[in-house]
Amino acid sequence: MNDDDPYLWLEDVEGEAALAWVAERNAETEAVLAAGTGFASLKARLREVLDASDRIPYTTRRGAFLYNFWRDAGHVRGVWRRTTLEQYRKDGPEWEVLLDVDTLAAAEGEKWVWAGARVRHPEYDRALVRLSRDGGDAVVVREFDLSTRAFVDGGFQVEEAKTRIGWIDADTVFIGTDFGPGSLTDAGYPRTVRRWRRGTPLEEAALVFEAEAGDVSAWAWRDTTPGFERDFVGRTLDFFRSEMYLLTTDATLVKIDVPDDASAYAHRRHLIVTLKSDWLGQRAGSLLAFGFDAFLAGDRTAEVLFTPDERTALSGHSWTRHHLILETMRDVSTRIEVLTPAPGGGWAGKPLADVPALSAVTVVDTDPDISDEYFLDVSGFLQPSTLYRGQIGADTEILKQAPARFDTAGLAVDQLFATSRDGTRVPYFVIGPDRALTGPGPALLYGYGGFEVSLTPFYGAVTGRAWLERGGTYVIANIRGGGEYGPDWHQAALGAYRTRAFEDFAAVAADLIARGITTPAMLGAAGGSNGGLLMGAMLTHYPELFGAIVAQVPLLDMIRFHKLLAGASWIAEYGDPDNDADRPHLRGLSPYHRLTADQVCPPVLLMTSTRDDRVHPGHARKMAARLRELGHPVLFHENIGGGHAGASDNEQAAYNKALVHTFLWQHLTQPVRPASG
Repeated sequence: MNDDDPYLWLEDVEGEAALAWVAERNAETEAVLAAGTGFASLKARLREVLDASDRIPYTTRRGAFLYNFWRDAGHVRGVWRRTTLEQYRKDGPEWEVLLDVDTLAAAEGEKWVWAGARVRHPEYDRALVRLSRDGGDAVVVREFDLSTRAFVDGGFQVEEAKTRIGWIDADTVFIGTDFGPGSLTDAGYPRTVRRWRRGTPLEEAALVFEAEAGDVSAWAWRDTTPGFERDFVGRTLDFFRSEMYLLTTDATLVKIDVPDDASAYAHRRHLIVTLKSDWLGQRAGSLLAFGFDAFLAGDRTAEVLFTPDERTALSGHSWTRHHLILETMRDVSTRIEVLTPAPGGGWAGKPLADVPALSAVTVVDTDPDISDEYFLDVSGFLQPSTLYRGQIGADTEILKQAPARFDTAGLAVDQLFATSRDGTRVPYFVIGPDRALTGPGPALLYGYGGFEVSLTPFYGAVTGRAWLERGGTYVIANIRGGGEYGPDWHQAALGAYRTRAFEDFAAVAADLIARGITTPAMLGAAGGSNGGLLMGAMLTHYPELFGAIVAQVPLLDMIRFHKLLAGASWIAEYGDPDNDADRPHLRGLSPYHRLTADQVCPPVLLMTSTRDDRVHPGHARKMAARLRELGHPVLFHENIGGGHAGASDNEQAAYNKALVHTFLWQHLTQPVRPASG
C-alpha cells in the first residue's frame, strides 16, 4: 500500500459517509455474533458481574470520610458518595450520596460520564468535578460544594476540553485548558498554565508557565501538605521525559535538577526520585530519597530506598504519616514491605504482609498527612479480592471480601517461560484446566507490551465466566515494552526495537503450542490500544500461530498515528514518521501498510469507539476497510460512546465483552466441538 491512502475519509470521525459505513459494519457484526441463541444469556451473565451489589466498594479517605464512585443496575451512570469507617465496616454501609450522575444526565439531556473530582485539601469542603460527554478524555469542570451537595452558582466552570485543573487555595486554581489558537500542544493538551482567581473571567487568568508546542503538555501543582506548602510547575517533553520547577513566591522558577527521564516529587522534607536511567552511581529502576532543601542547595547525597536486580522491579510506593510502603515484583509476583526513616539517618525495612504465590497485592489507599493507616487489596487469578485495613505496627482487619464469581473447579494457575528470538526469557501466566489430562483446547493469549505497563495477577470475573468456565485457557504474556522487569524491560522494545515485543508474544504463542496446551487453530489473541498494535503485528507477521484475533481501540496506522488526536504524544514510544531515520521501521511494523491480498489471515474482530479522543477510531475503521477490500475475514464494531475505554456504562461493557468472547468461541472451538454461542 502506498502513501495515497484511499480510506482517509474514514478518519472523519462524525462524517456522514463514515458513520454510514460504521452503521453497516455494526449491523453485519451484530447479525453474525449477537443474533445467536447464546449471546443474550452470556451478556446477561457478564452484566450481572459488572452490576453485582456485593462488589467491594473501594474508597479514598479524605478527612473523616471514605469516598467511593459506584455503578450498578440501578445507577447506570453512577453515584459519587461517602461514608465513615464505622459504617464501612458493616455489610450494608449507609452512604451519603453527593452527586447522582444519572439524575444529572437526565436533567441536562447529556450522556455524562464521571471523570473524577479534585477535592480541596486539607479542608475537603469543595471539589472540582470532571464530567465527560459519553466517555471521551475531554471534560467539563464544575465546582461542587460538599456540604450542600450542589454545584456552586458562579463557581469555577470550564467548558469541554482536555483540561488540567487543581486547587491553590479556596479562591484560586491552577488551570491549563484550551484558550484558543496556540494554547494547545501538537498532541492536543494544554500548553500553558495559568492562575485563575474566583470571580474573574477565565481568559484573564494570569500566565504562570508555558511549554513548547512540540511538548506533550504543561502542568502545575500545589503541594498542600500542612507545613510544606509549595508550588510546582513543569512540562512533559514526551511520554517519558519531563522537567519540573519549584515556583517561588516571587515567581522565580527553580529547576529540580534530576534526569529528564526520572520521576520526581516532593514529600515533606524529602525529594523522591525514581530512575529510568543510571544516575549518581545508581542503576535504572532505583528509588532514591534526598533532603529537599539540601538538594536545591546542590547536595546530591542520596538515600537508596530500592535497587532492582535482573528479576526484581519496583511496581509502586505509598506514604503513610511516618512510613513508606514499597510494592515490588519478583518475576511478576508482588512483594510488599515497609520502610521507616531512622532518626539518625537511613531507612529500616521489614515485610508488611505475606502474599500468596502468583498473586497480587495493591495498596488501595493511605493517609499520609494524619496516620499510618493503610488499605490493602490481595487477589489472584482464581482468588477473589480481600480488602484489609491496618495501621503500621498494629494488627490488620479484614474489611471486605468479594465472593467468587465463577466456577474454579478443575482450574489451576501456573507461570511458565518462553524463549524469544534473541534468547530473552519471557514469563507468562496460564490459567485453565490441566491440559496434560484434557489435551489441547481453546486458549486466549492476552498482551500489551508498551509504555512500561505491567500485567500482574488479578481476579477477572468476566474472563472467568466468559472463557474459563466454558473450558478455555487464559494466558497473559509479560512481554518486553512493559514494566515487569523495570525500565530496561520497557526500553528494550522502544522505537526500531518494537519488533522485540512482537517476537516475545509470538514466542509465548509458539511455546503454548509446543507444550500441547493448545493448537494454532484453537489459539486466539486479544489486546487493546497499544495492545491493538500488537494484535495487528500478529495478524501481519505471525498469522500462522492463531485461529482468531481481536483488536480493541487499536493503533494500526503507524505512518499517520502522530497526526491523529493524541498520537503525537507517543512519538517517544514508537518513533517519528516525519523523521527519515524512523519512517522505515514504522512502515515495516505498521499493520495497516503490511496487508496484502496473498497473505493468509485468521478471522479478525476490530472494535473501537466514535468518542475515543485518544486513539482515533480511524485506525480500526481503515484496517477493517482494507481487510474487506483484500478479501480477508473481518468483523468490525464501533460503539458510538465510551471513549478510549470502549464503553461508558456496564450495559455497553457487557455487550462488547460478549461480542469478543462469542467471536473467539465460535472460531477457536470449531476444531473440537460445535460453537456454543
